[in-house]
Amino acid sequence: MTTIGFVRHGITDWNMQRIAQGSSDIPLNETGREQVRAIAERLAQEEPWDAIISSDLIRARETAEIIAEKLGMSVSRIEPLIRELSGGQIEGSTEEERIQKWGVDWRTLDLGMEKKEEGAKRGREAIEAALAKYPGKRVLMVSHGALIGTTLKSLLPERFTKTNLHNTSITILENIESKWECTLYNCTKHLPEMVQEEVAGKRK
Repeated sequence: MTTIGFVRHGITDWNMQRIAQGSSDIPLNETGREQVRAIAERLAQEEPWDAIISSDLIRARETAEIIAEKLGMSVSRIEPLIRELSGGQIEGSTEEERIQKWGVDWRTLDLGMEKKEEGAKRGREAIEAALAKYPGKRVLMVSHGALIGTTLKSLLPERFTKTNLHNTSITILENIESKWECTLYNCTKHLPEMVQEEVAGKRK
């Protein structure tokens, strides 16, 4: 059995301001680093991991590096395949700004956004590579909300019709005899209550 643990990166200023990030290279803020330290502490107390793979975007890399240091490991691979879906022209804008610029139906326009199917394909390819390289091992993959979500929906379409991944949540997939099972989804029990409340307030 090979286990994949998907971790979404810690929060950024753009997350808190509800600005579309996509492939823009935005760093963690201090709240995000606090979140990452919390999940790193949690992971250090649970069953050990054999490898850590990270998206190449800085918010994921920093998340992976903080976790790796706590676990006494190094990041095994920087993997562009699990970077966030590109937002095209909407990157750097809020919903209000998009409506002002393109109208309420902006989602129907061709604004250069990467298709979800393309993101899911990248996610599956990264997972298949991990299965080949680390058979029977436990692998953490530090990635992004939309990439993780589209990958989950592609692997387990009956289980996931929609997803909403919180920052530093962990989702665990197990591959048993070439079949996938999700044994933990979007878990943030490691976050201090005050941090969860702050982030929830910023998301509204």
